[in-house]
Amino acid sequence: MYRHRILWLSRRICLNNEDTIYVKNSSYVIDKPRQPVCILNKRFSTCSYNSSFHLDIRNMSAQASSSSKKVNRLALEKSPYLLQHATNPIDWYPWGEEAFEKARTENKLIFLSVGYSTCHWCHVMEKESFEDQSVADIMNKYFISIKVDREERPDVDKLYMGFIQATVGGGGWPMSVFLSPSLEPLTGGTYFPPEDKYGRPGFKTILKSIAEQWKNNQAAMAKSGKTVLDILKRAHSHQNTDANNVPGEDCWKKCLLQISRNYEPDFGGFSSSPKFPQPVLFNFLFHVYSRQKESEQGFRCLEMCLHTLRKMAYGGIHDHVNKGFARYSVDERWHVPHFEKMLYDQAQLVISYCDAYVITKEDFFSDVVKDILTYVSRDLSHETGGFYGAEDADSYPYEGAPHKQEGAFCVWEYDEIFNLLDAKTDDISHAELVAYHYNVRKEGNVKPSQDPHGELTKKNVLACFGSYENTANKFGIEVEKVKEILSKSHDVLYQVRQTRPKPHVDTKILTSWNGLMISGFAKAGFALNDESYVKRAVQAAEFIKKYLYNEDKTLTRCCYRDGDNSISLGHAAIPGFLEDYAFLIRGLIDLYEATLDTKWLQWAESLQETQNDKFWDTNDGGYFGSPEGDSSLLFRGKEDQDGAEPCGNSISAQNLVKLSAYLERKDYKERAGNLLKTFSERLLSIPIALPEMASALMLYHESLNQVFIVGPMDDTSTKALLDVVRTHFMPGTILAVADGPSGKSSLLYQRHPILSRLVSVEHKPAAYVCRNFTCALPVTEPSELASLLERNSADSE
Repeated sequence: MYRHRILWLSRRICLNNEDTIYVKNSSYVIDKPRQPVCILNKRFSTCSYNSSFHLDIRNMSAQASSSSKKVNRLALEKSPYLLQHATNPIDWYPWGEEAFEKARTENKLIFLSVGYSTCHWCHVMEKESFEDQSVADIMNKYFISIKVDREERPDVDKLYMGFIQATVGGGGWPMSVFLSPSLEPLTGGTYFPPEDKYGRPGFKTILKSIAEQWKNNQAAMAKSGKTVLDILKRAHSHQNTDANNVPGEDCWKKCLLQISRNYEPDFGGFSSSPKFPQPVLFNFLFHVYSRQKESEQGFRCLEMCLHTLRKMAYGGIHDHVNKGFARYSVDERWHVPHFEKMLYDQAQLVISYCDAYVITKEDFFSDVVKDILTYVSRDLSHETGGFYGAEDADSYPYEGAPHKQEGAFCVWEYDEIFNLLDAKTDDISHAELVAYHYNVRKEGNVKPSQDPHGELTKKNVLACFGSYENTANKFGIEVEKVKEILSKSHDVLYQVRQTRPKPHVDTKILTSWNGLMISGFAKAGFALNDESYVKRAVQAAEFIKKYLYNEDKTLTRCCYRDGDNSISLGHAAIPGFLEDYAFLIRGLIDLYEATLDTKWLQWAESLQETQNDKFWDTNDGGYFGSPEGDSSLLFRGKEDQDGAEPCGNSISAQNLVKLSAYLERKDYKERAGNLLKTFSERLLSIPIALPEMASALMLYHESLNQVFIVGPMDDTSTKALLDVVRTHFMPGTILAVADGPSGKSSLLYQRHPILSRLVSVEHKPAAYVCRNFTCALPVTEPSELASLLERNSADSE
C-alpha cells in the first residue's frame, strides 16, 4: 500500500499545492508552510553532554559580546545554520551519537529539525517557536532535539525528506520530523505555526500530543516506525537485474514529450507558480537540439529553452542591480522572487546561458553569463578561491530595524526611483525609462497574493515584461541607448543598495557546489574566450585540492570561513558524498576542456576511482549517495531525481562516458552501462525525473566526436582552430591539442596511440575530426574546420 502511494505521489504531473511542484516526478521542494500528517490521531497506523560541558557553555555565554542570551552546545559548531540557533533556549544537539545515546537512555523521542542558514521559513519558525521559552520548556522536557544543516548532511536530509514527501505529499524546509530513539521516522511536516489557528494545531499542541502518544502508545508508534522504514528502504532501492537492459532511443524521446507537455509558452518554464529555473531541463533540451538541429523537434527544444531563458533574464527572479538569480519565482511571470540566491543555481544557469550564447551568438545571453559571474566573484567568493553557498532572502529594512524582512535589500519605492535617477540623456529621463522598463508603479507592483505577509506593500520588484526593443520603441531611441541608460541607472541603484543592511551570506564552502561553479567558470571562459574566467575556475580547483582533498584521495564535504577570514574544517570533518565526487569530477573535465591541461583529467580519474570504491553498489549496481560506515543512517539510498541540483548518479553516468572516451577506459563505459541499467525502470517510466541521466543515455549511445588539433598551444594558428571549436555547440565532444608527448597533453599520448600518428600539414597546425576510430582528412584553415564540424553534426541526426 505504501509503496504504491509513494509511486503514485512521484508520478503526479499536476501542481499539488503552493508548497511543492510536481513536474512529472521532478519535485522541487521549497521552504513554505505545510501541516503535519497523522500527528493528532490516537492511532499511528501510517505513518551526552556532562555537567562540565554546560559550565563551559555558560562561560562562553558570559563572554559573548553581541548578546546577553545564554548559548547552547551548537555554539561549538561551524555551520552558519547551527550557529544561528546557538542562543535558542532549546537544548539542541548536533546530529551525532551523543544525542542518539541520550534518546535511547532516557527513552525519549527525537525532534529533528533540518534547514539551512538562508531559509526564510527556517527564520520564521525560529523566531516564533525556537526562541520561545514556553516552547523550549516542552521540547527540553519531552524530546531530544537535534539540529541539522541540510547542506552539511544531505544524506540525513534526503532520507527523512523522502518520508515527509511520501506521507505528507510534499516537502520543504524547515523540515520537522519526530523520530523514535532508534531513529525511525514516525511523523512530521515542515513549518509549524506556534499556536492553534484556523482549526489547525500549533507547534505546542503538536509537541504535547506526540509526547502523550509516546507515553501511552509507544509500542504501536515504534512498530509504525519500523514499517515506514521498510517502505522507505524499498522505495530507495534500485536493482540492476539480468532482465535490465540499457534503455534505448525511446527513453529520451519520452522524456522530451513529458517536458513539452509541461512547457508554459507565455512566460516560459515548465510549471505554473511557483516557478523554478530547472537548468537540468535546459541541459537535456539543448542536447536534443544538438542532435536534431534541422528538425521541427530540434527547433521546438531550442525555442523552449531560449524563450524561458529570455523571460527569466528580463524578470524579477534576475537581480538587475546586484546581479545573479534568485532561487525561484512565486508567480508564473518570473516577477516576484523568493529572494535568496543559491550558488548551485548561479553555477548551472551560467552553463545554460553559455549554451544559448554559443548556439545563437546573441550578446543578450553572454551578457547574462557575465552578470552572474560578476555576482559570484564579488559576493560569493573567498579571497583564496572557494565559493560560498548562498545569500539570504531576509535582511533588515534599515539600520536599527527590529526585524528582518524578505526582499528588503532588493526592492524600491516609486519615489526612490525618481529621486535617485534624476539624470537625463538626450532629454530622456532616466527615472521614466527605468520605471517604464521595469514596471515601477506608485502603488508598488507586487500583488497582495504574491506578498502574504505584506512586507512588499508599495514596493517594486524590478521586472521587465517587454524587452529592450519595446522600451526603445516607446522612447524613440536605439536599443543600445536603452542599455546605456539602464546600465548607468543600475550603477546608481547599486551604490544605494550598498548602504542598506546586507543579507546574511552562508560562508560554508561545499565541495559539490564548488564543483558546479568550477564548471560554470570553465565553460564561460571557453565559450566567451575569456582567460580570466578560466583562471578563476583554476583557482577554485586549487582551493578544493588544498582544503578539501585528503591524502587518501578522498574528499571532505565542506570547510568554513572563520572570523579572521581563515579556512578551517571544524572539529569533525564530514566525509564527501556522492554529489561531491560527481560534481567535482564534472568540473575537472570542464576545466580540462578550457585549459587543455591533462592534470585535471588525471585528478578526475583518481577521484572516479575513489568514487567507484566508496559508493558503488557491488550487488545491485548504481552509486549510493553516502559512503559506507555511518551507523547513524538507517540505510544507504541511491539518488534518483534531477531537481534543483542534478542527481549524483546522473552526473556520474555522464562523467563515466566522457572519461572513458578521454582516457580509453573501456571499464568506465561498461560501468556507465551498468548504472543506466540500474535506473532503467525509472528512465523508461518517468524519464523527466532524470533528464540529466537521459542526456547521459544519449552520450552513451552516441559515437562521440573527437577533435584533435596538432600544433603548439601558443601558436596563433592553433588558437584560431580552437576558436572554431568554441563557436560550435557539440555536447560530448572530445577535444585535445596534440602538442607532443612531453607537453600538456602527455597523459592523452599515453592513452591514445593515435595522437603520435597525427602530424601537422606543411608545417601548419592541423585539425583532425574523428568518429568511430575513423578520422577525416586534416584541415588547416578555420573555415574548413567549421564546415567539417557542421557536416559531422548533421551526420549525427
